[in-house]
Amino acid sequence: MKRIICIILVIVICIVISIAYAYSGYKKEYNEVQNFNSNFSQYIDKEFYGNELATIINRAIDNNEKNKIPKDSNGRYIEDEMYSIKVDIYITDNETTYSMETINLGGISNFVSYYSDVKFKCTKVEYHKKTNRISYLYIEQIS
Repeated sequence: MKRIICIILVIVICIVISIAYAYSGYKKEYNEVQNFNSNFSQYIDKEFYGNELATIINRAIDNNEKNKIPKDSNGRYIEDEMYSIKVDIYITDNETTYSMETINLGGISNFVSYYSDVKFKCTKVEYHKKTNRISYLYIEQIS
């Protein structure tokens, strides 16, 4: 009888440990996603200047490089279902939408020298369905 109780107790302890481990992993991943999203969500529906836009572009490119997101033949990152992030910027001066790769190719420092005092606003955001990480930002020039 004591042997059966010990076996049941060991099984219950193993189950509790497994649940605690799974919850810990879930919580860690949740916190990582929240931290990642906070780097970008602070700009959603808010006005900011061109130098902050350069920061957004640099963070997005850094994320794509860190997660080894491949590029297509045009040098643009290929969207995946989990970790990629894409930023499009609409410039009202010439009514053109530029990808973050285009601005990066032209030089972030050149962009900042022309647009550091110009205001922008993030008007659209999309999330990855699998990970709830930000996958797309659409940013418009407003002044």
